[in-house]
Amino acid sequence: MSVIQRVSVLGAGVLGGQIAWHTAFKGKDVCVFDISAEALARCRENHALYADIYRAELSASDDDISATQSRLSYTDSLAEAASGADLVIEAVPEDPAVKNAVYAELAPLLPEHTLIATNSSTLLPRDFAEVTGRPEKYCALHYANLIWRMNLTEIMAHPGTSKETLAAVTEFAIDTGMVPIPVCKEQNGYVLNTWLGALLNAAQTLVTNGVATPEVVDRTYMLANRGCAVGPMGLIDVIGMNTVYNINMHWGTLFNDPQVLANAAYLKNNFIDKGLLGTQTGQGYYSYPDPAFLRPGFLSVPDKSVIDEIVDQVALPPGL
Repeated sequence: MSVIQRVSVLGAGVLGGQIAWHTAFKGKDVCVFDISAEALARCRENHALYADIYRAELSASDDDISATQSRLSYTDSLAEAASGADLVIEAVPEDPAVKNAVYAELAPLLPEHTLIATNSSTLLPRDFAEVTGRPEKYCALHYANLIWRMNLTEIMAHPGTSKETLAAVTEFAIDTGMVPIPVCKEQNGYVLNTWLGALLNAAQTLVTNGVATPEVVDRTYMLANRGCAVGPMGLIDVIGMNTVYNINMHWGTLFNDPQVLANAAYLKNNFIDKGLLGTQTGQGYYSYPDPAFLRPGFLSVPDKSVIDEIVDQVALPPGL
């Protein structure tokens, strides 16, 4: 039997909620922690939606769903979440100050045997290893969004991570239906987000700078990558505006990159400040559950009746 049977997920956001549900679906007991009652309530609502998704996409039975729900608990007490956990998966906002504060509070609460993994999408485990109080039992375990479809998880060590920790975490990944992706060297962005981050930032730059509309960016991408289900602007909705904003703010500030900071400001002004956070709120660049990129004809050769509309987007004002 795996050494990891009881799991606590810190952070009830989009991906934290997915990790919790999927881990429980695969037979582990899972406790979801968040300091926000609203976030926990939204997580419960999302879990009800995942039940329908798992029935439709994974052929889950009613018994499977009932068993999954019976393995899930929710709390705003970090002490309760830490108690008895074999593995804690940290999925709090992508902000170093927030992560450090959570680890510092968590450290004295954990049983001695507990392993910790960060679901950070861009930051390195070495940045937080010491504050966890157990660096040898700490590594990165980064999931992709929509994990029931994109069943990969990236495993990254820091220099102090023990092989025993890596073996246990890899076994846990396999137990829960994930394909372990070994990251051979520490790299901001890991494997997945090294290319995904570049793609999303380039796409957002086109929108921020008024070069193309979100629909045009996605249509171009989806035409050039026939068979893909979503374009980069739709992916931003799935990942969530807050997460993309936090990443852009961190790296834009660190490297004093005005374009990345402008992209962050665009997301804040046009979405976050208006409560439009992407798929989790039903509205981001697209409206859900019926986004334009899924409608028939999104990738079709257009009718000639839209020629004037296309020309109006292309024509430049005199003098430019």
